[in-house]
Amino acid sequence: MVLIGSTTLANAGISRMADQADVIAGAEQAAVSVEASSLGDQLKTIRQALKTSPVRKPLAWASIGIVAVIVATAIGQVLLNRWNQPFYDALARRDMQSFLHQLLVFAEIAGGLLVLNVGQTWLNQTIRLKLRQALTLDLIDEWMRPARAFRLAHAGAIGVNPDQRMQQDAAHLSDLSTDLGVGLLQSFILLVSFIGVLWTLSSGFVFHIGGRSLAIPGYMVWAAILYAGIASWLSWLVGRPLIRFNSDRYTREAELRFSMVRVNENVDAIALAHGEADARRQLELDLGTVLGAMKRIYSAQINLSWVTDTYGWITVVAPILVASPVYFAGDISFGGLMMAVGAFNQVHSSLRWFINNIGGIADWRATLMRVADFRIALGETDILHDKEKRIVFGENPDGKLSFERLEVASPDGCTKLAEPHVEIHPGERVMITGDPRAGKTLFFRAIAGLWPWGSGRIGMPAGEAPIFVPRTPYFPLGTLREVLNHTNGTPPVEDAEIAAVLAEVGLERLASSLDRSARWEHELADDEQRLLAFARLALRRPKWVIIDEALDTFDGATLRQVLSMLARRLPDAAILNIGRGQHNNQFFPRSLTIVKDTGGSALKPARVRAGAIEPPPPAARRKK
Repeated sequence: MVLIGSTTLANAGISRMADQADVIAGAEQAAVSVEASSLGDQLKTIRQALKTSPVRKPLAWASIGIVAVIVATAIGQVLLNRWNQPFYDALARRDMQSFLHQLLVFAEIAGGLLVLNVGQTWLNQTIRLKLRQALTLDLIDEWMRPARAFRLAHAGAIGVNPDQRMQQDAAHLSDLSTDLGVGLLQSFILLVSFIGVLWTLSSGFVFHIGGRSLAIPGYMVWAAILYAGIASWLSWLVGRPLIRFNSDRYTREAELRFSMVRVNENVDAIALAHGEADARRQLELDLGTVLGAMKRIYSAQINLSWVTDTYGWITVVAPILVASPVYFAGDISFGGLMMAVGAFNQVHSSLRWFINNIGGIADWRATLMRVADFRIALGETDILHDKEKRIVFGENPDGKLSFERLEVASPDGCTKLAEPHVEIHPGERVMITGDPRAGKTLFFRAIAGLWPWGSGRIGMPAGEAPIFVPRTPYFPLGTLREVLNHTNGTPPVEDAEIAAVLAEVGLERLASSLDRSARWEHELADDEQRLLAFARLALRRPKWVIIDEALDTFDGATLRQVLSMLARRLPDAAILNIGRGQHNNQFFPRSLTIVKDTGGSALKPARVRAGAIEPPPPAARRKK
């Protein structure tokens, strides 16, 4: 962080921090119904993500493998259940030889189950890893499609903190989906395996009541279903609010992390303005919302514990109580009773999977909603304001850049050039200026194709790819050489040429740092960052350059230095500079004016699903 205009910068930054909660709240209100897709839609979009994933085959094989292991484990559990009767009967008869034999049988069964359990753990972790890889790669791919990240940032609450949804939420969803999915599958297979065993064991149960005999086919099966069904219904009734509470917590955690990162990135300006107290109050406010969300979750979990723990203690004696009338009537042996109790516990354990995992299911449902709705919104940003008129983009075979009755729509009016028909020839240097609130940056974004809403036509020079220079440059992570050779498909330039260009913009000291990796946006002052961006521009040698206010902050000497470098390095390039107009008229002999038509057609929110995706509220927009 560099100390330039520190007091003004700090005050502006801190005031924006104080407004952050209101901005986020307004954005959430504007787009809250976007996150209203159905469970079916959410599962469908996750299936689409997995279907096209490059890791779908390893994920599928791991899933098949864990199904096979679970089936083998269920067979082992059935064998272990059958082992109960001869083992306990041997104990009841005090038969040492049979007792020792059954211990050997137990060792064989337990050894096999141990190997299967270790294999299941390995497959479980493999599925977690592959599932997270598939989900995160898909979200990154969808997010990084041309202009999508920009549009998402203007789509209200769904575009706030996308990093958490792709990193933390995707990882959490992978873990929960794997654990819950494997647990559900295991419970289902065990239920299928043991329900037949329990039905057979309880088919001979006869109740003697008042001298009469009453036989209920599959008596213990029905008892287990009724017992688990009541517990599941009560658990869902008490635990359902956890879905909403967990979703709210993740949102608040993201806001707290955002505030902390923002303070860390502005520590110099905050310190100079003595703004620590204001920053602390904002952090304490965000922390308070997180703690409040967690408190609601803990209260709901305590209420849920009353249900689950009560049933957990009852389950200790429930199977024995269910089977005890038959045992005391002498219709089954002690070993048969223990075998029936074991089968009942297995069936009941399978049926109470929902009870045991109600908290995890609520967490999974909330996380699924955040990840899936985020992916859905990424696609829906492509149709943002689809019912609005759009600017027509075309190519001019004569190599000119043209604007035909161009009007750029925004929520507070439209931005346009004072002249309805404009042509700019190759090699021309044009200054485009306007009032502070005329919408110069919006016009810049429209030319770049980031903001397509409006009317008229933009004709781009055929076969040319203009380079757009924003106010704040972007530098990828890497060495300075990689930064200067960034993304235009041209061969890397020689170090001598890099050093010469750096010297021409006054950054000759960086020539010795070409092999050093750094976060250059933190190491360099704001003006130095822009100078580096212009050095990179000169090395790329484009034919068309469109600049958004990047020259406005330079003092007179620096500006003359940059313009002189551009004149030498890009003598035949057409350069359009959108800014305040305080530049060299000799370098920019032609001037155009941007005007704001507040009476023009304003951009209206497009209705998507049950709600609206729309630009953020006015407080969140930077007006020109």
